[in-house]
Amino acid sequence: MEGSFTGPDKYQKYFLPKDYLDTYYRFEHGPSPETEMIKFNLQCLHKTFGPGGLRGETLIDVGSGPTIYQVLAACEAFSDITLSDFTDRNREELQKWLRKDVGAFDWTPVLKFACELEGNSRWQEKAEKLRATVKRVLKCDVNLGNPLVPVELPPADCVVTLLAMECACCNLAAYRAALCNLSSLLKPGGHLVTTVTLEISSYMVGKHQFSCLAMTKEEVEQAVQDAGFDIKQLLHSAQAYSASVAPNKGICFIVARKRPGP
Repeated sequence: MEGSFTGPDKYQKYFLPKDYLDTYYRFEHGPSPETEMIKFNLQCLHKTFGPGGLRGETLIDVGSGPTIYQVLAACEAFSDITLSDFTDRNREELQKWLRKDVGAFDWTPVLKFACELEGNSRWQEKAEKLRATVKRVLKCDVNLGNPLVPVELPPADCVVTLLAMECACCNLAAYRAALCNLSSLLKPGGHLVTTVTLEISSYMVGKHQFSCLAMTKEEVEQAVQDAGFDIKQLLHSAQAYSASVAPNKGICFIVARKRPGP
Protein backbone atom coordinates (compact mmCIF):
# COMPACT_ATOMS: atom_id res chain seq x y z
CA MET A 1 0.00 0.00 0.00
CA GLU A 2 1.19 3.48 -0.86
CA GLY A 3 0.27 4.73 2.60
CA SER A 4 2.90 2.52 4.17
CA PHE A 5 5.61 3.15 1.57
CA THR A 6 8.97 3.81 3.23
CA GLY A 7 9.40 7.54 3.68
CA PRO A 8 12.48 9.76 3.82
CA ASP A 9 12.61 9.87 7.62
CA LYS A 10 12.98 6.11 7.86
CA TYR A 11 15.81 6.16 5.32
CA GLN A 12 17.66 8.82 7.31
CA LYS A 13 17.18 6.91 10.56
CA TYR A 14 17.46 3.23 9.65
CA PHE A 15 19.33 2.84 6.33
CA LEU A 16 22.81 1.91 7.54
CA PRO A 17 25.45 1.78 4.78
CA LYS A 18 27.47 -0.97 6.48
CA ASP A 19 24.46 -3.29 6.65
CA TYR A 20 23.57 -2.57 3.03
CA LEU A 21 27.11 -3.10 1.75
CA ASP A 22 27.59 -6.27 3.79
CA THR A 23 24.38 -7.73 2.38
CA TYR A 24 24.65 -6.82 -1.29
CA TYR A 25 28.30 -6.04 -2.10
CA ARG A 26 30.54 -8.61 -0.35
CA PHE A 27 31.87 -9.68 -3.72
CA GLU A 28 34.70 -11.75 -2.25
CA HIS A 29 32.40 -14.15 -0.38
CA GLY A 30 32.02 -16.37 -3.43
CA PRO A 31 29.09 -17.19 -5.72
CA SER A 32 25.76 -15.73 -4.64
CA PRO A 33 22.77 -14.07 -6.30
CA GLU A 34 24.05 -10.74 -5.00
CA THR A 35 27.48 -11.27 -6.57
CA GLU A 36 25.89 -12.24 -9.87
CA MET A 37 23.82 -9.07 -9.78
CA ILE A 38 26.95 -6.95 -9.39
CA LYS A 39 28.61 -8.81 -12.27
CA PHE A 40 25.57 -8.29 -14.50
CA ASN A 41 25.58 -4.54 -13.85
CA LEU A 42 29.35 -4.22 -14.29
CA GLN A 43 29.20 -6.11 -17.59
CA CYS A 44 26.36 -3.94 -18.88
CA LEU A 45 28.15 -0.76 -17.82
CA HIS A 46 31.41 -1.91 -19.42
CA LYS A 47 29.61 -2.44 -22.73
CA THR A 48 27.89 0.93 -22.39
CA PHE A 49 30.93 3.03 -21.51
CA GLY A 50 33.74 0.87 -22.95
CA PRO A 51 35.39 1.22 -26.38
CA GLY A 52 32.90 2.55 -28.91
CA GLY A 53 30.42 3.40 -26.16
CA LEU A 54 29.06 6.59 -24.65
CA ARG A 55 31.46 9.49 -24.22
CA GLY A 56 31.19 13.00 -22.86
CA GLU A 57 32.35 15.48 -20.24
CA THR A 58 29.76 15.45 -17.46
CA LEU A 59 27.93 12.54 -15.83
CA ILE A 60 25.54 12.62 -12.86
CA ASP A 61 24.91 9.45 -10.86
CA VAL A 62 21.55 9.81 -9.11
CA GLY A 63 20.86 7.67 -6.06
CA SER A 64 24.41 6.42 -5.64
CA GLY A 65 23.71 4.96 -2.21
CA PRO A 66 27.01 4.15 -0.50
CA THR A 67 28.41 2.52 -3.69
CA ILE A 68 30.92 3.46 -6.38
CA TYR A 69 30.82 0.39 -8.67
CA GLN A 70 28.26 2.00 -10.97
CA VAL A 71 30.73 4.63 -12.24
CA LEU A 72 33.86 2.47 -12.57
CA ALA A 73 33.42 2.11 -16.33
CA ALA A 74 32.16 5.66 -16.80
CA CYS A 75 35.24 7.28 -15.25
CA GLU A 76 37.17 6.23 -18.36
CA ALA A 77 34.67 8.00 -20.62
CA PHE A 78 33.71 11.15 -18.67
CA SER A 79 35.95 13.75 -17.03
CA ASP A 80 33.50 15.18 -14.47
CA ILE A 81 31.33 12.85 -12.37
CA THR A 82 28.80 13.85 -9.72
CA LEU A 83 27.69 11.29 -7.13
CA SER A 84 24.47 11.90 -5.21
CA ASP A 85 22.24 10.33 -2.59
CA PHE A 86 19.36 11.27 -0.31
CA THR A 87 20.74 10.11 3.04
CA ASP A 88 23.50 11.82 4.98
CA ARG A 89 25.08 8.50 5.97
CA ASN A 90 25.35 7.29 2.37
CA ARG A 91 27.00 10.51 1.24
CA GLU A 92 29.45 10.28 4.13
CA GLU A 93 30.24 6.67 3.19
CA LEU A 94 31.07 7.83 -0.33
CA GLN A 95 33.33 10.56 1.06
CA LYS A 96 35.12 8.02 3.27
CA TRP A 97 36.12 6.01 0.21
CA LEU A 98 37.05 9.09 -1.78
CA ARG A 99 39.26 10.31 1.09
CA LYS A 100 40.72 6.81 1.73
CA ASP A 101 39.57 6.98 5.34
CA VAL A 102 40.28 4.10 7.70
CA GLY A 103 37.15 1.96 7.82
CA ALA A 104 35.96 2.81 4.31
CA PHE A 105 34.39 -0.11 2.45
CA ASP A 106 36.91 -2.23 0.54
CA TRP A 107 35.92 -2.21 -3.13
CA THR A 108 39.06 -4.09 -4.24
CA PRO A 109 37.32 -7.28 -5.49
CA VAL A 110 34.84 -5.21 -7.52
CA LEU A 111 37.61 -2.98 -8.87
CA LYS A 112 39.53 -6.07 -9.97
CA PHE A 113 36.51 -7.51 -11.78
CA ALA A 114 35.86 -4.19 -13.54
CA CYS A 115 39.48 -4.10 -14.67
CA GLU A 116 39.29 -7.69 -15.90
CA LEU A 117 36.43 -6.64 -18.15
CA GLU A 118 38.68 -3.90 -19.53
CA GLY A 119 41.50 -6.39 -20.09
CA ASN A 120 43.93 -5.09 -17.48
CA SER A 121 44.89 -5.63 -13.84
CA ARG A 122 45.55 -2.01 -12.85
CA TRP A 123 42.82 -1.79 -10.25
CA GLN A 124 44.76 0.64 -8.04
CA GLU A 125 45.02 3.03 -10.99
CA LYS A 126 41.30 2.61 -11.62
CA ALA A 127 40.53 3.59 -8.03
CA GLU A 128 42.67 6.71 -8.29
CA LYS A 129 41.17 7.60 -11.68
CA LEU A 130 37.69 7.45 -10.18
CA ARG A 131 38.68 9.52 -7.14
CA ALA A 132 40.08 12.18 -9.46
CA THR A 133 37.02 12.15 -11.72
CA VAL A 134 34.39 12.46 -8.97
CA LYS A 135 34.16 16.22 -8.50
CA ARG A 136 31.31 16.45 -5.97
CA VAL A 137 28.94 14.44 -3.79
CA LEU A 138 25.50 16.03 -3.51
CA LYS A 139 22.15 15.43 -1.86
CA CYS A 140 19.44 14.27 -4.25
CA ASP A 141 15.72 13.56 -4.29
CA VAL A 142 14.28 12.27 -7.56
CA ASN A 143 10.80 13.40 -6.54
CA LEU A 144 11.82 17.05 -6.87
CA GLY A 145 11.72 18.99 -10.12
CA ASN A 146 15.45 19.57 -9.72
CA PRO A 147 16.63 16.38 -7.99
CA LEU A 148 19.83 18.13 -6.84
CA VAL A 149 18.17 21.19 -5.27
CA PRO A 150 19.50 23.60 -4.07
CA VAL A 151 22.45 22.93 -6.39
CA GLU A 152 21.93 23.66 -10.07
CA LEU A 153 24.40 22.00 -12.41
CA PRO A 154 24.71 22.66 -16.13
CA PRO A 155 22.82 20.06 -18.20
CA ALA A 156 24.86 16.84 -18.26
CA ASP A 157 25.87 14.53 -21.07
CA CYS A 158 24.73 11.47 -19.14
CA VAL A 159 22.63 10.54 -16.11
CA VAL A 160 23.08 7.16 -14.45
CA THR A 161 20.70 5.68 -11.88
CA LEU A 162 20.99 2.06 -10.80
CA LEU A 163 18.65 0.19 -8.45
CA ALA A 164 17.41 3.45 -6.96
CA MET A 165 14.25 4.74 -8.65
CA GLU A 166 12.10 1.80 -7.61
CA CYS A 167 13.04 2.52 -3.98
CA ALA A 168 12.23 6.23 -4.13
CA CYS A 169 8.91 6.27 -6.01
CA CYS A 170 5.72 5.18 -4.22
CA ASN A 171 3.66 4.52 -7.35
CA LEU A 172 3.91 4.40 -11.12
CA ALA A 173 2.82 8.02 -11.51
CA ALA A 174 5.64 9.10 -9.18
CA TYR A 175 8.14 6.99 -11.16
CA ARG A 176 7.03 8.55 -14.42
CA ALA A 177 7.34 12.04 -12.89
CA ALA A 178 10.79 11.21 -11.49
CA LEU A 179 12.02 10.18 -14.94
CA CYS A 180 10.97 13.61 -16.20
CA ASN A 181 12.89 15.15 -13.30
CA LEU A 182 16.00 13.19 -14.32
CA SER A 183 15.50 14.33 -17.90
CA SER A 184 15.75 17.94 -16.70
CA LEU A 185 19.35 17.22 -15.66
CA LEU A 186 20.29 16.19 -19.21
CA LYS A 187 21.21 18.01 -22.38
CA PRO A 188 18.98 17.30 -25.39
CA GLY A 189 20.56 14.24 -26.96
CA GLY A 190 22.09 13.22 -23.63
CA HIS A 191 21.78 9.68 -22.34
CA LEU A 192 20.01 8.01 -19.44
CA VAL A 193 21.51 4.74 -18.19
CA THR A 194 19.39 2.87 -15.67
CA THR A 195 18.94 -0.52 -14.05
CA VAL A 196 15.57 -1.33 -12.49
CA THR A 197 14.84 -4.35 -10.31
CA LEU A 198 11.57 -5.78 -11.58
CA GLU A 199 8.52 -6.80 -9.57
CA ILE A 200 10.16 -6.16 -6.21
CA SER A 201 8.01 -4.86 -3.35
CA SER A 202 10.62 -4.59 -0.59
CA TYR A 203 14.23 -5.26 0.38
CA MET A 204 16.08 -5.76 3.63
CA VAL A 205 18.93 -3.68 5.05
CA GLY A 206 20.00 -5.29 8.30
CA LYS A 207 16.80 -5.96 10.23
CA HIS A 208 14.87 -3.16 8.55
CA GLN A 209 12.56 -3.56 5.57
CA PHE A 210 12.30 -0.85 2.93
CA SER A 211 9.55 -0.50 0.33
CA CYS A 212 9.95 -0.74 -3.43
CA LEU A 213 7.68 -0.02 -6.37
CA ALA A 214 6.96 -3.31 -8.14
CA MET A 215 7.07 -2.71 -11.90
CA THR A 216 7.13 -4.91 -14.98
CA LYS A 217 9.58 -4.51 -17.84
CA GLU A 218 6.76 -3.14 -20.00
CA GLU A 219 5.84 -0.49 -17.42
CA VAL A 220 9.45 0.66 -17.13
CA GLU A 221 9.92 0.71 -20.89
CA GLN A 222 6.77 2.74 -21.48
CA ALA A 223 7.59 5.22 -18.70
CA VAL A 224 11.07 5.88 -20.12
CA GLN A 225 9.64 6.52 -23.58
CA ASP A 226 6.85 8.75 -22.24
CA ALA A 227 9.44 10.84 -20.37
CA GLY A 228 10.93 11.91 -23.70
CA PHE A 229 13.57 9.24 -24.29
CA ASP A 230 14.28 6.94 -27.22
CA ILE A 231 15.46 3.56 -25.93
CA LYS A 232 18.72 2.57 -27.62
CA GLN A 233 19.33 -0.62 -25.67
CA LEU A 234 17.23 -2.76 -23.35
CA LEU A 235 18.51 -5.90 -21.65
CA HIS A 236 16.02 -8.00 -19.74
CA SER A 237 17.56 -10.64 -17.46
CA ALA A 238 16.03 -13.17 -15.06
CA GLN A 239 18.80 -12.26 -12.60
CA ALA A 240 17.39 -12.06 -9.09
CA TYR A 241 18.53 -11.34 -5.56
CA SER A 242 18.25 -13.86 -2.74
CA ALA A 243 14.58 -14.25 -1.85
CA SER A 244 15.43 -13.74 1.83
CA VAL A 245 16.64 -10.15 1.29
CA ALA A 246 15.11 -8.76 -1.92
CA PRO A 247 12.64 -11.05 -3.73
CA ASN A 248 12.36 -9.85 -7.31
CA LYS A 249 11.57 -11.24 -10.76
CA GLY A 250 14.37 -10.17 -13.02
CA ILE A 251 16.14 -6.96 -13.88
CA CYS A 252 16.03 -4.44 -16.71
CA PHE A 253 19.03 -2.45 -17.99
CA ILE A 254 18.25 0.46 -20.30
CA VAL A 255 20.27 2.99 -22.28
CA ALA A 256 18.06 5.77 -23.63
CA ARG A 257 18.66 9.06 -25.45
CA LYS A 258 16.82 12.25 -24.58
CA ARG A 259 14.95 13.49 -27.61
CA PRO A 260 16.07 16.86 -28.96
CA GLY A 261 13.69 19.71 -28.33
CA PRO A 262 11.32 20.98 -31.05
